[in-house]
Amino acid sequence: MSNQIKIVLADDELLFRQGLRAILSREKDFDILFDATDGQDLMDQLRESEVLPDVILTDLKMPELNGVEATKLIHKEFPDIKTIALTSYFSKPFIVNMISIGAVAYLAKNSTPKLMVTTIKEVYEKGFYYDTQVLKFIQEGLLNPSEKKLKSNFDTTYFTKREKEVLELICKQHTTNEIADALFISPRTVEGHRNNLLLKTESKNIAGLVVYAIQHKIVDLDSKF
Repeated sequence: MSNQIKIVLADDELLFRQGLRAILSREKDFDILFDATDGQDLMDQLRESEVLPDVILTDLKMPELNGVEATKLIHKEFPDIKTIALTSYFSKPFIVNMISIGAVAYLAKNSTPKLMVTTIKEVYEKGFYYDTQVLKFIQEGLLNPSEKKLKSNFDTTYFTKREKEVLELICKQHTTNEIADALFISPRTVEGHRNNLLLKTESKNIAGLVVYAIQHKIVDLDSKF
């Protein structure tokens, strides 16, 4: 990786926060910009910082301003920052809620350091990282199931054949270069198709595009997951 991934940590437990910093600091590809004691401290530092992070790891349960509310604000004020939700509770409601408000990955606090490092790198490279269980929750329609985002006469011919191919590979968590190689097109062309897909689905980021595609069964991930 040519550039270091700029990271910010937010957790109200000092020992846990320092432990995260110690683990991540050992990675040559990572640059820890700062850490925050709660959601309000996180937002204050982000608004004052001259350099913004690529990725934020935030606990969900914090005083002052919790991680859920902080994620909403980050998604609104700093849409280019990717937020990974950290929590002790790996449950459907938590996962569903965090993805719906903008988190691009979900990491249990009892995860291994290796998985944490992998998740950060995947999020940085691909824009999101959903494991098999999270993808299953999305496929089951647990994200805003009562919300009708599409008209009843939705027609998948709205997307070109190439857009569908690019979309399926995005959902299978391939990088831009991997998609380009698989389809024998240039990375710039892949980016063009991706931008068209974002516009057509009115998705704000790649994670939102993936959720949209899976929920509305535009792609079939069964063969992969």
